[in-house]
Amino acid sequence: MSYAEHAATTHADPSAHGPMAHVMPVPMLLGVFLTLIGLTVLTVAVTWHNFEGWNLPIAMGIATIKAALVALYFMHLRYDHPFNGLVFVAALVFLGLFMSLTLLDTQQYQADVAAYQQQNDVPPAAGGGK
Repeated sequence: MSYAEHAATTHADPSAHGPMAHVMPVPMLLGVFLTLIGLTVLTVAVTWHNFEGWNLPIAMGIATIKAALVALYFMHLRYDHPFNGLVFVAALVFLGLFMSLTLLDTQQYQADVAAYQQQNDVPPAAGGGK
């Protein structure tokens, strides 16, 4: 079969390309997009209020929901093989584990940093050095 015959056959017959990605209806994609826009507005609105120590967890929660929507609908994980979703969730679990261990380490030395800043009369915003 020549190139021209192959091109004519494959362009005329969509099944000749093999399996395609799951095609989602435009209203669903538009709904997910509008939800993402709404969650972005909510993230900005959260910055206008002081929730004491909860500002970061609230912002990270909203960001997690947005990332899940993108992964499920725009990366097609909702309709993909379940193993791919398992790999994605495992990656998120390990990311959370590594970040939590790192945060535990930084909390360990906060008292030493504060004592150093007080002793050397360094303002906290300066970050070190006289």
